Amino acid sequence: MADTPDIVDLTITNVAHGGIFVARHEGRVIFVPDTMPGEVVRARLVDTRKKSFWRAETLEVLEASPDRVEHIWSAASIDREPGDRAGGAEFGHIALPAQRRLKGEVLSDALVRFGGLETGDPVTRTVVQPTPGDASGDGLGWRTRVTLHVDGDGRVGPFAVRSHRVIPVDDLPLATAAVAEAAPLGDVLSGSETVDVVQSEDAVLVAVDGVAGGGTVRERVGDRVYTLDPLGFWQVHREAADVLSEAVAGAVDPDRFDPSAPNLDLYGGVGLFAGTLADRFGRGIRITTVEAEASATDHAAENLADVLGARAVTARVDRFVRGIGDETGAERYRDATVVLDPPRSGAGTAVVRSLTTLAPAQIVYVACDPVALARDTRTLREDGYELTALRAFDLFPHTHHVEAVATFVRAGNVRP
Repeated sequence: MADTPDIVDLTITNVAHGGIFVARHEGRVIFVPDTMPGEVVRARLVDTRKKSFWRAETLEVLEASPDRVEHIWSAASIDREPGDRAGGAEFGHIALPAQRRLKGEVLSDALVRFGGLETGDPVTRTVVQPTPGDASGDGLGWRTRVTLHVDGDGRVGPFAVRSHRVIPVDDLPLATAAVAEAAPLGDVLSGSETVDVVQSEDAVLVAVDGVAGGGTVRERVGDRVYTLDPLGFWQVHREAADVLSEAVAGAVDPDRFDPSAPNLDLYGGVGLFAGTLADRFGRGIRITTVEAEASATDHAAENLADVLGARAVTARVDRFVRGIGDETGAERYRDATVVLDPPRSGAGTAVVRSLTTLAPAQIVYVACDPVALARDTRTLREDGYELTALRAFDLFPHTHHVEAVATFVRAGNVRP
């Protein structure tokens, strides 16, 4: 029985987006972390300001799910006080197969609720796949990039969950062995704020407060080598760039791909997916990669120097797509293939609407957020595109994050 009004016993019914779980108390929705469907937990209500839902923190598991395992990271375990639990491994108490089922449920629910798909649509039953190296593994040792924080006493560690409070830790089980060894855990870095540890093709570097020294780092995908700034964006999982490149290459319908069309790689970074298409369809293809970060675009130009029809443009994607969507330019893109890999917030209605005005033959959408993907899916479907294929990958084991690659094709009656 609960001892105080803010301590309640809750039965967890399902998973929600964002790594939290759902219970009901006196008819009200309660969001609870550190648990899973089917469990009964004792929890403390910590945020009761909203009318639509409250938040709670799990204190004790009264009835455990058969999918509960010992947490892979003691620093994030339920054995700790909620405020002392390190963030970044919110599914670490759940067996890996169950984690992937839950991520699939979140993706399916988002596509139905926000994307407008029917529950019986085959894409809503997409299975979240492990990476080849994690297929029979433990989901550990995959992070090639880690950002840690430094508190006022100079102690280094991750933030606590939903907090900017630094939690000193002894280990980083999700990091690769090289990154974990290089991380300055236990050191005192007075006066500093952040520490980044990055493992590339060549070496491991440690950057304090964003200072990583000069030069570039290299990453290899297949036979192609990409250069980028030491702290520039690259996929975090050691296998992610290979997995996503293969998925994007496979998501493009070769019968709809025109190598001479003005193909686009939007939010293109250092040119990963432009290089993917060149490696599949030949280095004579036309493709423009668009990225707002100037240094990334500079690297993209270098990384795609062997692709005769490649062009790297520094621009905000929304402005670029809107700019080419005038009456004289739109028709040129009807045979184009567009790959877009937007940030976690998604491409958004404005970008999608500008893109559908161009009416490209196919769109391959790389998504790291199920709800953002679903919202953009609704807009694409409203504008005459069909979601024909979807693959999902567990590129962030022991967290709630999931990556997806979706293919949209233009219906026959769509015109600019």
